Amino acid sequence: MSVFLQFIALLSIILVSAKLAGYLSRSIGQPSVLGELLVGLLLGPSLLDIFHLGFIQDSHTVYELVKEIAELGVLFLMFLAGLELHLKDLARNTKVSAYAGILGVLLPVLLGWLTGILFGIESSHALFFGLILGATSVSISAQTLIELNVLRSRVGLGLLGSAVFDDILVILLLSIFLAVLTGGGSAFAVLWVVVKMLLYMGIFAAIGLWVLPAISRWTSKRPISQGLITLAIVVALIYGLAAELIGGMAAITGTFLAGLMFSRTPEKKEIERGIQTIAYSFFVPLFFVSIGLTINIRELESEALFFIAIVSIVAILSKLLGAGLGAKLANFSWKESLQLGIGMVSRGEVGLIVAKIGVDNGFINTDVFSGVVGMVLITTLVTPPLLRSAFAEKKEKKNSLDNQTGTD
Repeated sequence: MSVFLQFIALLSIILVSAKLAGYLSRSIGQPSVLGELLVGLLLGPSLLDIFHLGFIQDSHTVYELVKEIAELGVLFLMFLAGLELHLKDLARNTKVSAYAGILGVLLPVLLGWLTGILFGIESSHALFFGLILGATSVSISAQTLIELNVLRSRVGLGLLGSAVFDDILVILLLSIFLAVLTGGGSAFAVLWVVVKMLLYMGIFAAIGLWVLPAISRWTSKRPISQGLITLAIVVALIYGLAAELIGGMAAITGTFLAGLMFSRTPEKKEIERGIQTIAYSFFVPLFFVSIGLTINIRELESEALFFIAIVSIVAILSKLLGAGLGAKLANFSWKESLQLGIGMVSRGEVGLIVAKIGVDNGFINTDVFSGVVGMVLITTLVTPPLLRSAFAEKKEKKNSLDNQTGTD
């Protein structure tokens, strides 16, 4: 069997498994990403080890093909994150977004750095480990709030704004971290990092504000098959490429900015539908499954399990305290602050993206990465039930009021 046939056979297995796992995960009240991660673990060396099945003769080549294509899932994911922003709603909650977003990053980064040092990780690498803990998943929390019908509540909008602010801050800190390490860490290197970032952001934000709307409008009126979707993909890739080459930033920062720019265009909904179809039917599930494919649970020793447990506890408490305190400083009640803090607990796809960058650049080893995946699974698992519990009183009061109204 040729390498190509081996490759498409594995793709078929991975995609079918990902969708079945996502369906089962949703059926028990959990986000689909949890099922996709778990099935990746099952298909990987932890259990089935699909890259060494009988019909695979060139496992290394096939693995590299799957890995490279899966990387596009990261770019599409961040493009969609930018595309889904509702700037008007977020603008009304800037105070809580800023306070909870900043403290929801700084405290996890600090505690993550200290935790890494306690486990013998080198200081700079421990700082990167802290950046991983600073991440928050917008999609998982938002999905749960939609199911609870509280997304448009004060806490819901505050949580959404804080999570987005959190993600932007983590991505920018990540880009600075990568650039400073590459540049040697001198004062001039730090200044040059900031200058390049501002230069990139200024140029490509200007293009997004004044050029992209006109190009999108022109393209949408031409008889080009899926021309608008092709334009969005090309622009996202160019923004990601320019982020690396011009801004010294991570490519995901560029694709996020591209999505943010397209979110202002009248063609946003059409672009969103098209990119979601491409991303969530192929690239994104492939990315999540590929994360699990890199982990071998059978190689984890008792020390690794202890590491996962400690990291998960630190991850949960740091978000509860950091984001919750930020919400309280923004005049939320203690109950609302707790609800917002719980909503920030899940690390989800953003934590995995940052961790993957760490592995690729040698900032964290495979043992630490396994611990991060375990932490992501745990925080993803506990967030929905904790949110349901935190909003249970409000839901009960609403049901009681509805019953009284019906009686009257």
